[in-house]
Amino acid sequence: MSKALLGWRELKPGGIIEEPGNSSKRLTGDWRTFKPVINQDKCTRCLRCWIVCPEPAISVVDKQYSWPNGRSWKFTVEVNYDYCKGCGMCVEECEPKAIDWVEEVK
Repeated sequence: MSKALLGWRELKPGGIIEEPGNSSKRLTGDWRTFKPVINQDKCTRCLRCWIVCPEPAISVVDKQYSWPNGRSWKFTVEVNYDYCKGCGMCVEECEPKAIDWVEEVK
């Protein structure tokens, strides 16, 4: 038995945001196969990764970090894996190669 298709008048409208900010409730990071891991000792805090991240899954966190040579930063760059889809744009854009591309293990 075949189902009858709905006519255009019976279809619900698409592309409508009924609740602003609802994207934060939808965790989108579970489909990646590789993930970016930031090596804080190589990171120069240029924030290119933050700029190119389409989600944005890269955050600037108010947490001090000191390099082994004594240089200190007032903030840290971190990846929120709940939202990182593993596109690799941050890895490609990182000039000092401070972001490693690691296979996701679940």
